[in-house]
Amino acid sequence: MTDHTVKKNPTSIPHSIWHADDLRRAEKEAADSLGITLYELMLRAGEAAFNVARSVYPQAAHWMILCGHGNNGGDGYVVARLAVAAGIRVTLLALESDKPLPEEASGAREAWLNAGGVIHAPDIVWPEEVDLIVDGLLGTGLRSAPRENIAALIEHANRHSAPVIALDIPSGLIAQTGATPGAVIQAAHTVTFIALKPGLLTGKARDVVGVLHHHALGLESWLSGQETHLARFDASQLAAWLPPRRQTSHKGDHGRLVIIGGDHGTAGAIRMTGEAALRCGAGLVRVLTRIENIAPIVTARPELMVHELTPQSLEESLEWADVVVIGPGLGQQAWGKQALQKVENFRKPMLWDADALNLLAINPDKRHNRILTPHPGEAARLLNCSVAEIESDRLLSAQRLVKRYGGVAVLKGAGTVVASDETQGIIDAGNAGMASGGMGDVLSGIIGALLGQKLPLYDAACAGCVAHGVAADKLAARYGTRGMLATDLFCTLRRVVNPDVIDVEND
Repeated sequence: MTDHTVKKNPTSIPHSIWHADDLRRAEKEAADSLGITLYELMLRAGEAAFNVARSVYPQAAHWMILCGHGNNGGDGYVVARLAVAAGIRVTLLALESDKPLPEEASGAREAWLNAGGVIHAPDIVWPEEVDLIVDGLLGTGLRSAPRENIAALIEHANRHSAPVIALDIPSGLIAQTGATPGAVIQAAHTVTFIALKPGLLTGKARDVVGVLHHHALGLESWLSGQETHLARFDASQLAAWLPPRRQTSHKGDHGRLVIIGGDHGTAGAIRMTGEAALRCGAGLVRVLTRIENIAPIVTARPELMVHELTPQSLEESLEWADVVVIGPGLGQQAWGKQALQKVENFRKPMLWDADALNLLAINPDKRHNRILTPHPGEAARLLNCSVAEIESDRLLSAQRLVKRYGGVAVLKGAGTVVASDETQGIIDAGNAGMASGGMGDVLSGIIGALLGQKLPLYDAACAGCVAHGVAADKLAARYGTRGMLATDLFCTLRRVVNPDVIDVEND
């Protein structure tokens, strides 16, 4: 059974992420740094998972443990032995093979048998009273859909009423990408070992990982000396990006932002972008749009300076601006195309979203002073591929966007990926309530405002995505995800972008 309530990862999990293959290659070096064997490292992993299981499900008296034919299964054997020693009833199912087990897993299996444990075939009838399922079928080496016999076990576990704890990663989830090419365990909790893997945070991860727990297995010192080029970003980092303002600062210090868009019928998009920029601290915000949009936008938000988009107003505004945001409601007709052609040579920071991206896909160019913020459909058009290809490897897709178009790419979605030519990050904030119209327009305004406050492109993109997601998370925690509107974020955003302020009533 799957619990679909909004769960947030604990702040105690690390901010560094390791590519799955790199971590597997480094495990021997890591164990050597402590003077222990890989088998002893496996014992630590099993103990860590056992302790989480006992803590989360203290009343579970009968555990069903599923062991694959690899080191993930080895972790399962360790958990099983510890559980029996603690007086818990254990039924262990294992996928046996003519192929020899890895040395460490073989040792764990032998220890289980020596302790009096029994290994059942995977096709036995499951006992009726199972309180907890421990998934040790497949680990981080998976690259394709699980084989039929493993898929059958996965589906059986998912149908069962008992909650599932996954060891290292839910079986069927690709550790590098978060893709699920076939059957996948729907875990209530996942205990991952040594370091975070990308697939636990992006792609389909949020549907299947449940609450994420991390244990470094005593390798904290070794990990701190390793360099990674992939990071997890969450609310705890906002204070570093957004320090308190100087008491003597003035509006000119916080950016002159020009926002261009709002073709016929899309005044709402440009208005939301403008207000989001104001709520995130932009000093001055000028909106260039259709003449019929001026009155309703000024009425709704009088702090915005709203002008008709003409060649003259655009030229003057580009001279005046520190930052340009273009795309929300821009359209793909001559009106929008002409504006984009003028803006593309702007030398200062800029952000392109929505129809600016669709027009860019038609006439690609490379700019290093630009942030692109596509959703998967726009990214597919920019890379001339399918949405399925984008979603099959979101990290690679973001890298491809940067390679082709320069600057910084923000690939939106569950586990938004931010990429530059040097580094990448995954945003660990946000929820399903954000799957509604206008959320992207709000994000454009947030990032534009942070660019105006002198954050570098990559930092502005990461901080903006975190602030956007955290604001939505605060709303979801109070009201739920269904029915969340983009404009609901405005008041919460003001609180989020002032992380130095302590809210006595709500914190």
